[in-house]
Amino acid sequence: MRNIYSMLIASIVMLVTGTLIAQSSPDGLTIIKNVYNRPQPKDQQGVLTMSLINSKNEQRVREIKQFISNKETVEKKLMFFISPADVRNTSFMNWSYVNTGKDDDQWIYLPALKKTKRISSEGKSDYFMGSDFTYDDLGDRQPEEDEHTLVREEQINNINCYVVKSTPRDKGYLYSSTVSWIDKEKWVGVKKEFYDEDGKHLKTLTVKESKKMGGFWMIVISEMHNVQKNHRTRMELKDITVDQGISDAQFSERAMMRGM
Repeated sequence: MRNIYSMLIASIVMLVTGTLIAQSSPDGLTIIKNVYNRPQPKDQQGVLTMSLINSKNEQRVREIKQFISNKETVEKKLMFFISPADVRNTSFMNWSYVNTGKDDDQWIYLPALKKTKRISSEGKSDYFMGSDFTYDDLGDRQPEEDEHTLVREEQINNINCYVVKSTPRDKGYLYSSTVSWIDKEKWVGVKKEFYDEDGKHLKTLTVKESKKMGGFWMIVISEMHNVQKNHRTRMELKDITVDQGISDAQFSERAMMRGM
């Protein structure tokens, strides 16, 4: 009887402790909103090195000049490919609308065609310039587009994280779900797993390094690993400047065609 009594007490303690932990933690939607609404500079620019790494560890490296403008209702991003020669002067632009429910607008300029092309909603599942990032990954998914569940809390690389599973409300979305590890202190993503339409693990995004620049936390080195294709894309941002003033005229189709 003493053993049964002890087990009963232990079960009650575990239940109460679990309830207290659940009550002390924010819910999944709040966590993702905190990441989404993390303070950002009004504008920033830098040089992005994109390394494409195949299963034999062979690399193709591309240099990109990146400009970002953060307004109250829209974030605009413009990327110019600098090298190598076969992609030079290619440009990509993304407009993400903040807390509006409106889908991102995206354009790509291909020098060979000498015109800009708007990325359709169907085309956003395509991979960007041979990388492991889709056009959709380069946009800004709004928290309300998914249902978010806090599944656990754990450490990863000595960082205390919330682990949140996100399931799209739109059943036709290209990922059936994602799982994100969120730094509790910085509200910066540390890791994110993507699952395909069949629920199988497709790829993992790992943040290798984040830095505080001008008072703002920024991801400076990240890597997307497509586990199904055994292919990786490493992104490294350097020569970063913030709040230097970027004209809104910079973010236009004309600017994309004009180039650097």
